[in-house]
Amino acid sequence: RRIPGSTLMTSNFSLNKTKPETSFGYHDGAVETVISVDDVNRQAQELAETISKKKIVSLIQGEPFLKIEGLHAGYGKMEILHDFNLQVGKGQSLCMIGPNGAGKSTVLHSIFGFTNIFSGEIKTRISDSERTITKMSSNQKLEVAGISYILQDNSVFPDMTVEENLMMGGYLKENTDAAQESTERIFEKYDRLKARRNKPAKVLSGGERRLLEISRALVMEPNILLVDEPSIGLEPRFIDMVFEILDDLQRNEGKTIIMVEQNAKKGLEFCDIGYVLVSGNLAMADSGDNLLANPEVGRLFRNCTHTHLCHELHTDACS
Repeated sequence: RRIPGSTLMTSNFSLNKTKPETSFGYHDGAVETVISVDDVNRQAQELAETISKKKIVSLIQGEPFLKIEGLHAGYGKMEILHDFNLQVGKGQSLCMIGPNGAGKSTVLHSIFGFTNIFSGEIKTRISDSERTITKMSSNQKLEVAGISYILQDNSVFPDMTVEENLMMGGYLKENTDAAQESTERIFEKYDRLKARRNKPAKVLSGGERRLLEISRALVMEPNILLVDEPSIGLEPRFIDMVFEILDDLQRNEGKTIIMVEQNAKKGLEFCDIGYVLVSGNLAMADSGDNLLANPEVGRLFRNCTHTHLCHELHTDACS
């Protein structure tokens, strides 16, 4: 795997031209076509494959550490995920990409207990044995199953200090001393936060706030990190920093990472396994490298040439 670098995207697009100008992306190469959001969804559905259980299993290392089987889930009475399956091994990373509304974040919500699950099971390994955690509360999934969720939206408490924000991450610890001990370990690991421990979180840069959110999720010492859109709203230099932090957590601390990432190139470069979701279904599954090299995946999800498409995909690398 490679830590993704960053370059800026520039685009010259005019509705008055009969032939669109070449648009160079944050990836290598050029784009000659303009594609709408509706077309992305339609063409992605056309690319969809029948993903066998054998294919899913072939992508993991060793035994599955987290497994989703036949999941039907959504919000209220609305079903978003349809017979969804996922497997990831211990210490592996998996990235989900796809059009807006494909159900990517709903997968993370379902794992952590934020959706209505109509049928199917979610399992993980706890103390060397596989256990079903489908009906566990979010608190139980954090405390017992070792699953921590890093939200997409800005979730720091702006008027609390950096240290107080971290202590909030340990609210399920046995006592305050245990939470403080975990907080001190994080300060030793991340000097950037240690230097600002007594400052209110609102003075932090966007990248520092993201670091604080990741660090707060580590206070409970989870085995699995659910990471929702880690690069959203960040400058390229902070995006690189965030992915370097996640890479360190996977490689050096053995964390299992399941990620949704709007910047498909970054996510696929980082992760061992890549999934493409379309309309609540698993449409493609392969190694991150293989999906990254797939020209159709690249055309649909790595190339942004239309302002509306960039907005819909929240692609901050596009302009």
